[in-house]
Amino acid sequence: MLSTSANPPEEHRLTLNEVLEMAVADGLIDAAQAAALKAERRLHGDTKQHPLAVIADQRWRSLQPPQKLLNLDALTEWLAARCGLDYMHIDPLKIDFTGIAEVMSSAYAARFAILPVQVTSREIVIATAEPFVREWEGELRQILRTGIRRVMANPDDISRYLVEFFNLAKSIKKAAAKGETASALSSFEQLVELGKANRQFDANDQHIVHIVDWLWQYAFDQRASDIHIEPRRDVGIVRFRIDGVLHQVYQIPMAVMTAMTSRIKLLGRMDVIEKRRPQDGRIKTRTPGGQEVELRLSTLPTAFGEKLVMRIFDPEVLVRDFRSLGFSQEDGTRWQQMTAAPNGIILVTGPTGSGKTTTLYTTLKHLATPEVNVCTIEDPIEMVEPAFNQMQVHHAIDLNFADGVRALMRQDPDIIMIGEIRDLETAEMAIQAALTGHLVLATLHTNDAPSAITRLLDLGVPAYLINSTLLGIMAQRLVRTLCPHCKKSVPISDEERVAWRSLVHPWKAAEPTHIHHATGCLECRMTGYSGRIGVYEILVNSPEVRRLIRPGAEIPKIREQAFREGMHPLRVSGALKLAQGMTTIEELIKQLPPADDN
Repeated sequence: MLSTSANPPEEHRLTLNEVLEMAVADGLIDAAQAAALKAERRLHGDTKQHPLAVIADQRWRSLQPPQKLLNLDALTEWLAARCGLDYMHIDPLKIDFTGIAEVMSSAYAARFAILPVQVTSREIVIATAEPFVREWEGELRQILRTGIRRVMANPDDISRYLVEFFNLAKSIKKAAAKGETASALSSFEQLVELGKANRQFDANDQHIVHIVDWLWQYAFDQRASDIHIEPRRDVGIVRFRIDGVLHQVYQIPMAVMTAMTSRIKLLGRMDVIEKRRPQDGRIKTRTPGGQEVELRLSTLPTAFGEKLVMRIFDPEVLVRDFRSLGFSQEDGTRWQQMTAAPNGIILVTGPTGSGKTTTLYTTLKHLATPEVNVCTIEDPIEMVEPAFNQMQVHHAIDLNFADGVRALMRQDPDIIMIGEIRDLETAEMAIQAALTGHLVLATLHTNDAPSAITRLLDLGVPAYLINSTLLGIMAQRLVRTLCPHCKKSVPISDEERVAWRSLVHPWKAAEPTHIHHATGCLECRMTGYSGRIGVYEILVNSPEVRRLIRPGAEIPKIREQAFREGMHPLRVSGALKLAQGMTTIEELIKQLPPADDN
């Protein structure tokens, strides 16, 4: 390790030869590789690329076990340790832009290629990719009169975020300077300060446009499924839902947040002036990579102003296959057999956010051939798909699910999808459609598949109609999947063995000797999880099950019969994914219903 105390190296920027010699000395690469790269660079001339980036472009693997790929992050982390500095991966969702912009100007940061990444009362953390350039450190310590801690970060990240962070901080500062407080009519309480302008912001202000665009870009980059913009007493809070879990990512001045909400409502063709009642809208935009993405907007008046939630719909959902959704081969076969029937009702059940809509859209996309007419009635339309004829419920004009199905029946449909069966009238219309030769897919809110039968009976649907129309029921949940880059296989502990047995009881499933744990890495933002997958329970309405469907039907008996016919309960399906190293016991216990309900 290079000394940083007794005889620190002279002030200088890293050179390619210097870094290659260090890498050879540490056994990362061999001398022949280093010599070849030096010769190539001499031949083609020097570039402005950082030496670490030049080496990362070679796609070499470390000679040290476990022979990891020497990408830019790995090389930066190695050099940081060699120079006695901490390594930091810059996470844009954890940076306080307004705070870092107060530390130094963007011109000063660009001059030394440094970036403030954390500001506390005790110290300021500054990222650099040049460990032997320290001139700025003394200057800042003297000017700011606080502790300075240097960390090393990926040089490409510093170059990128140096521009983005300072531009965003500048936009927020200039937007906030246009009016200290915004008068939100829907606020439960307002603080009126004498002498303040209390002006509303222009939603088309260039700074507000920049902030909103940046927010969307990072939501797409981080695989967020929802963006929450929430007013508080003094600040606006921005949170992203990633893999089903909410993460607070930014705090924004209230006045800026109000202007952001107005900007988004304007783009979603919503009433910008109306802040006293909930509204819905939608926006179609593109990711930085050019892929189309649809956002569904929903506003809600709260005590401190208007709350806005944007749900992000990934169009890739419509081209996924059942295996990628999480169907096992057996479940996929049963589901495709059910949906291949010419007529009848198929129910998909589960709580909000369990992936029912994704399953239905994927299924309909596979069924929507040019020979069939697929019609849907939804509240609201989740994703616009040209292959379907989609209609939205409008309560203001008394167009409900039942009326929608009634109208669709006159449209010569082959397949009908009903967003949700909420009442007897909708259930009766669904059964009528099935009896007249249509295939009907619908959702229902129940804990598991057998409970859907008693739910229909409770709504008032006669048992004989359920018997004659119901093809089957699928219950589902979403569980987070382990990050493939950092999951770790460990021997199963006694406590985990007990949890495993409770999951599979009363099934006799082979007990795994090892299971995987979440550890956390840069790829998964240190959560240990990346993405989600479905867990399914499919009940086929067989002749034996039909005999049990009658007034006062007992769920345990129906469940027991379905088990005998090959239905895997949700907890058993989850346990099988656990044994395959796809998720964790903690995630299954958190997301799946208790054994008593399943």
